[in-house]
Amino acid sequence: MVRKVLLAATVGLALVPATARAQVVALGDSAISGEAGRWAGNTNGSSSRVDAGGYDDAIAGCHRSTSAEVYIGVTAMNLACSGAQTTTHTSDGNFKPGLDFYNDGAGHKGQALMLQEYAATHPVNTVVVLIGANDYGFADIVETCVLDWISSPSWWKNYCQDDSNITAMFTASNIANVTARVKAAFANVRQAAPNATILAQLYSSPIPKSSGFRYGESGWTRQSTGGCGVWNKDANWANDTVVTTLNSTIKNAVAGMPNLKLLDTSAALNGHRLCENTVGLLEERGIATWRSPGAADSTEWVSQIRTTSTVFGPYQLQEDGHPNYWGQLALRNCLRQAYNNGAPRGGACTHGAGVNANGEPNMTLQ
Repeated sequence: MVRKVLLAATVGLALVPATARAQVVALGDSAISGEAGRWAGNTNGSSSRVDAGGYDDAIAGCHRSTSAEVYIGVTAMNLACSGAQTTTHTSDGNFKPGLDFYNDGAGHKGQALMLQEYAATHPVNTVVVLIGANDYGFADIVETCVLDWISSPSWWKNYCQDDSNITAMFTASNIANVTARVKAAFANVRQAAPNATILAQLYSSPIPKSSGFRYGESGWTRQSTGGCGVWNKDANWANDTVVTTLNSTIKNAVAGMPNLKLLDTSAALNGHRLCENTVGLLEERGIATWRSPGAADSTEWVSQIRTTSTVFGPYQLQEDGHPNYWGQLALRNCLRQAYNNGAPRGGACTHGAGVNANGEPNMTLQ
């Protein structure tokens, strides 16, 4: 059974040498911290075939992957944390730093405060921010949709989109509430680094619409093989309502903010999404390991939604449905182009073919 996992994290700003010169800082949640960045593609064989390396966490559980998008070739600081919301909160005893100035005096600080302290001694040029999904309860959405697929037959489908806990997330009043919280979070970022350009990043679509799946609805293959157990109708709803609402929330929240650019990565993973019919598992594509030629072009850039295979590791439930190693490197390519050698610009990023000299999938920002 897929269950939402809230990670344990204690927050403190790592000491940085005074000579360090930071140009780019990342703030936000798991979609930008590097969650799932350990895995390069998906396989139901040995995990070693897709293991591209672990997480480099100064804060346990934030899953700040070494492949995170912020590492674009200039000095960078990753303050994002998997599980973060707009405001700092504690859940199940786990501390979650939000984009605020929280400080309990015992080393637990919000991301905006960490940014402010860092920017006081480092020339921060650009701050890239991705936040809001957890304010809507993204993990609950994934859990509910997969459980409804697993627990209902194809002749009597139980859709997640009409479950009461899900519909409550997308009422007009809740959307307005979350939009206000996201707006306040960006205002905190502006206060923390007043001289930096803010790049407001959008969320990427993790699964295709119904016509784009390579596994049918009936039987168990969609989940047992692909790790993408969701009904077609819910897949369409996830793209048309969930991803669209997350991104319209961000766009509405930042409208009119000075010195801010929009980095639209909503379609950046298209063609390489989980269970999309244009790519496949390593074994489906005849690829030995993630290091094999053409691996980036032929495999998925989103981590599988795993169930029992996470019980003993090395996979973790919190990695489910996030951009993996290739996805992170694709987004890194987008961010590098948006950074634009220190003159940040906005635009929409889409994928191309092949990889560049940095080993990143070729992307286009327009």
